Formats: sequence, structure tokens, C-alpha cells
Amino acid sequence: MYRDIHYKFKWNGASIEYKDLGEISYSLIKEGEPYQKAMGEFLLDWIDKNDFIPVKTSGSTGEPKVIYLKKQHMVNSAKITGAYFDLWPGQSALLCLPGDYIAGKMMFIRSMVLGLELDWVPPSSTPLKDLERCYHFCAMVPLQLENSLDQINHIKTLIVGGAPVSVALKTKIQDKMTDIYETYGMTETITHVAVKKINNGVKDCFETLPNISIEKDERNCLVINAPNLNNERIVTNDIVELVSDKEFKWLGRYDNVINSGGIKLLPEQIERKLSSVLDQRYFVTGVPDDLLGQKLILLIEGKNEDTDLSERIKTLATLEKHEVPKDIFFVEKFVETVNGKVSRQKTLQEILK
Repeated sequence: MYRDIHYKFKWNGASIEYKDLGEISYSLIKEGEPYQKAMGEFLLDWIDKNDFIPVKTSGSTGEPKVIYLKKQHMVNSAKITGAYFDLWPGQSALLCLPGDYIAGKMMFIRSMVLGLELDWVPPSSTPLKDLERCYHFCAMVPLQLENSLDQINHIKTLIVGGAPVSVALKTKIQDKMTDIYETYGMTETITHVAVKKINNGVKDCFETLPNISIEKDERNCLVINAPNLNNERIVTNDIVELVSDKEFKWLGRYDNVINSGGIKLLPEQIERKLSSVLDQRYFVTGVPDDLLGQKLILLIEGKNEDTDLSERIKTLATLEKHEVPKDIFFVEKFVETVNGKVSRQKTLQEILK
């Protein structure tokens, strides 16, 4: 039941029982920092009479919205994660994500349900700075991993989500002792439903967690069947290649597809190919074109300090002719969603003004 807290659960060194959550939540809301107030409000929702929790979606593919998740489904998600990663009561966990969104909330729920000893630090781009303790389990976004490479061996198992892990970052983690997994999931699936090992035994496809199966719809988009997490099938906009009913390769977003002269281009695949020549943040997208319908363009964050960039892109052996951007634009600062993801649509709108 979602009202149960494992007797071994600790929060910043203190043992916590269900009856303590009310007082803790009020204290966080009244006296805490903004990231603590968000968690306090979540805990108030957790102990109220409802069997559901209101949570915000990230807004990565549209405007953020509030959806309602069953508390028991969140407990089920925690148990599934614990089973997959072999987490046991008394092991240590680090929460370094904000409590506003599902990823931060679920680190807390996992710890309560599984009996982990959870340390909570302010969310920052350098979460392991000044930390000496080693942890069995942690979740980060790619930027946090990028800035923690010197200390990442303090973590046994790390899951990374919120945005795709770049090819360059994957290269940097190959010599790390930590088992690092890229995750696939969303708020509607209560964080990850599939993971992919990206070091120490790299896999090229995502594997679903226990009791979750997958299929494709007529658009070649992923459909998730997870009865313990959601009462309905979840139809996504993610174009995938199915390897089995438990494994898939993520190819890109259906709503990002560019139709250029009758050829359908997947921006995410092109971006992976461009990673060998670009260090700054960037993305490709399509803009209206009289001849092609849409033409492919490249947007790069920062200043143009590479006069040979256009030529090096044209001569990339991995790029097909139709995957070479027709134009390159430099943007001082990309528009971001509220949780730090690049908003492709709003950044493009700024360019087209």
C-alpha cells in the first residue's frame, strides 16, 4: 500500500515514519528553499485522502500540463526499479534533482518504498561537488553527469534521463566504474519504463523493465503496455525500431519529422551524426520552403567562431546528401522549457520573427 514506509528508510540520516510526513511537509513549505517547498507540497498531496497525485509534465513537446497519477502506480514503479537494479533496504541513494517534476518525486518514493537511505542535496549542475559519501543509486540529467565525471565513481548505479545522452558524453564515461544507464520514459509512465546501458557493456537498444511490453502503431511510434503503472495503453510520438517485445531502438520524435522534397528526415538521427563536428548545443529542424516544402536548417547556440564548419559538415561521410543542412543559424541563447530542456519550437520562432 502507498501509505506504507519501509522501516529502514532514512532521509538525510534521520529515520522517517508515515506519521512524520505531515510535519515535514509543512516545515519544507514554510521554511524551505524553493526546491524544498515543491517537495513539501508533493508530500502533502501524498498523505491526503486522495489516491492520486497531481504532477506537471515537462513541456518538452508542448505546453506543460497537470496530469493525475495513482499513488499505488507510483509505488509499483518504485518496486519495478528496485527489482531491475537489485536495490535493497539499507542501501544509499542520492537525490539531486528538483522536486517539481516526476523524476525528483520518484527518487523520494523509491527510497520510502525500498527502504533506502536517501541524502537530499540542492539541485545544481555539479551535484557531487564537496560530497564524500559513496551511493548505491542516483538519478541525474546529462548536464549533471557531464559536470561530475571526476567524482562519478562515487556512485554504483546511475540512471540518466530528461534528455538524450550525447555521443561525446558517452565517449567520456566508458572508463568509469559506475554502471550508467540512459532511461526512456515520461511523466505518464512515472519516469522510466526502459533503460539502456551506455558504459561497461554498452547496449544499442532500450530494454523494458519487468511487466512492461511494447508494440508499434501505424506511424511506427511506440505503444507501451504497463498495467501496473497506467490503466491504459500509452501511445507515444516516439518513432522506434522494435527489436523484440521487450527491446527497441529510439529513432526520433514523430512531431519533429521533416518532409523535405518528399524525403522524411529524422532530426535526432542527423543530430547524432553531427556530434563529431559540433561541441555547442545545437539541433536541426525544418522551415517552410517553396521548392522543397520544408528545408533542413541547423541552429547552433553561441557565436560563429568556426569559419570551416559549413564545409566540414558537407564532407561528413556519415551524412547523406539530403541530410546536409541548407542553412546554419547561430543563436545567442536557446529558449528552454521550465526544467531546462531546449524548446525547439520556441527557439525557431525567435529565429523566424
